[in-house]
Amino acid sequence: MSSFHATRRGFSIIEMLIALTITATLLTASLAALDASFKGYKVTTEGASTNVVTRMVMQRMMSMIRNGTTFGPYPTDVLDRASNPLTSTFVEFETSNNGAGDRRVTRIERRTAASAASGPYELWYVQTDFAGGAQTSQVERPLVTGVIEVTFTLEYDVGPRLRRATVDLNVKPNDYQAAKFGADLETPTIRLVSSVTPRRLD
Repeated sequence: MSSFHATRRGFSIIEMLIALTITATLLTASLAALDASFKGYKVTTEGASTNVVTRMVMQRMMSMIRNGTTFGPYPTDVLDRASNPLTSTFVEFETSNNGAGDRRVTRIERRTAASAASGPYELWYVQTDFAGGAQTSQVERPLVTGVIEVTFTLEYDVGPRLRRATVDLNVKPNDYQAAKFGADLETPTIRLVSSVTPRRLD
C-alpha cells in the first residue's frame, strides 16, 4: 500500500515583500487622504469664522458711523468733484460732546500689520477722550487682522456735513497654506462693502 504525504508550503519571501508593498501603498494613500481632509476642514472653518467676525465688525462700524458727528477727514473744497467724495484709509468722528470741551473721538484706521503672518494690514479702533479740551485717555485695539485693503469713501455736503460713508473691506482668512494634496487649498478672500448715512448733522 502506497502512502501519500502532503507537504505544506508557506509564503515565499517574494510574496511577502509584494504583500507588504501593497499594504504600505494603501496605508500611505489612506493617510494622505485623511490628512488632506483634516486640513480642508481647517481651511473651511477658519474661513467661516473670519467671515462671521468680519461681518460683526462691519455692522459695528456702520452703527458707530451712523450715530457719529463731526466727521473727518474732509476735502478742502466740498464743491470740487475731484476731491469729493474723498477716499481715505481712516475715518474719525465724535461719539459724544457736551459743548464744554468734554468729548470722545473715535478713529477707525488701517495700519500696517506688525507681523507678516497677519497680512499686509490690520484694522484698528482708537478711542480718545478729552476733558476741558485736553486729552485724558486713549484706548486702541485691533478689530480685524489679515486685511488686504480697506478704504473709506466719504461724501460730503456743504458744511461740511457727511452725507454718506462707504466702507470697502477686503480680508484674507488665516488659511492653512500647508494643506496640499494634488492642489493648493486656499480660503477665498472676503470682501464686504457697506454704506451708511449719519442720523445727525455735523
